[in-house]
Amino acid sequence: MKRTSLLLLLIATLCGQTASAQLLTGLLGGSTTSATAALGGPQSGVIVRTNLGPLGLNAVCLLQGCTVVGSLDGELNRVFLVKPAAGLLPEILAGTLRLVTGILNVEVDHPLLIPRNSPNVTTIPPGLYDRTPVTYYGSTVWNGYANQPAAQIVGVSESRAFRVSGAGIVADIDTGVDPNHPALKGVLLPGYDFTRNQAGGSEMNDVSHYTGTSCSSCQSAFVTQSSVALLDQSSVALLDGSPLVAFGHGTEVMGVIHLVAPTARLMPLKAFRPDGTGNLSDIVRAIYYAVQNRANVINMSFDLTSSSSELSSALNYATGRNVLCVAAAGNAGRREIVYPAALQSNVVGVASTSDFDARSSFSNYGNQIVWVAAPGEEIITTYPFGTYAAASGTSFSAPFVSGTASLLLNLRPGINQSQLASALTHEKYVGPDMGYGRLDIYRTLAGR
Repeated sequence: MKRTSLLLLLIATLCGQTASAQLLTGLLGGSTTSATAALGGPQSGVIVRTNLGPLGLNAVCLLQGCTVVGSLDGELNRVFLVKPAAGLLPEILAGTLRLVTGILNVEVDHPLLIPRNSPNVTTIPPGLYDRTPVTYYGSTVWNGYANQPAAQIVGVSESRAFRVSGAGIVADIDTGVDPNHPALKGVLLPGYDFTRNQAGGSEMNDVSHYTGTSCSSCQSAFVTQSSVALLDQSSVALLDGSPLVAFGHGTEVMGVIHLVAPTARLMPLKAFRPDGTGNLSDIVRAIYYAVQNRANVINMSFDLTSSSSELSSALNYATGRNVLCVAAAGNAGRREIVYPAALQSNVVGVASTSDFDARSSFSNYGNQIVWVAAPGEEIITTYPFGTYAAASGTSFSAPFVSGTASLLLNLRPGINQSQLASALTHEKYVGPDMGYGRLDIYRTLAGR
């Protein structure tokens, strides 16, 4: 209760009376569970690839003690989430199903823990105080957001010389978005909430309703942003350890995409809950959903420490349909293999740099996971309740690249995935183990 009181006091200082009242209502009076139907919410099951179809798989489950929850690959009907009968461990069910003719692949649906283990933001960038309203492609935003140092470093304003401002659909697999944020609402598509299995990718429902997952042995994944969110006031919201540890992450990432490509359509795909937990099955499902709903770019500001065959298959599917997939390289500050960034035949992995073109101390590195780099320190971006925040991490480097891909689509309609990835090699060298270097949008668009 003491921790909660501190959190509420800080949020009240940060967000003003209206926003903090909403948070207070959610934290003190809101339900701690949500009614999740079918595929939405925490699962304990297995992901099954089969050529038997839903009817054939249902027949198998009648014999093997399981239930087909639903399809993960949409119209393809080849990949399904299957839940074991009460008392049957998913690992045991997986082993049994692998012996069945017509079952092509089985893997346990890992719940993912997503702690904010990335670096603390310890200073407030001056731009966060610059609330001068400016018109930005049909919306009114803060000047500190539109003209921040990171935008100048990568050359957002210079890119307008090519008469581009973004085209196509950029999907973000994340915690959702504030659908009423003044800077974003004009370009947002409805999206989908996989945690609740319902239309709409809003994360605002999480303020009053959240579902926590406790799992001491879960595979780790990381929403790669700072553990300290600096909002529009001078105080700091310490959200670590709370049920809202990842709240706002999706809105922040969307804000960076919009900064680079303000006329791109943005598709929020909510696969993570506000406490930072998610399911592998929801990530897989979100990728297929994005492709089948005409996304051109998929942003993935998270990383997993071990591979997944069905994640790889979903990304193969996206690449085969000319969708560029972009992923954060992670914030452990070391050379390590993380996924999906390591899947370089299908994914553009993005590391973080400082405002002085040095690798951020927290950023993972190594050419096995890094295709390009982009600024990721004290990035000023949108935050729920119509406000703004400053945050650090490779989570905020990746959307600079996703937005640039949208500019390329605007400049060269019909460009394919391979050509998009190739165009993202014309960058500024910033040292070894940083892929093709720090993003330079002008060079990227000019092809040199």
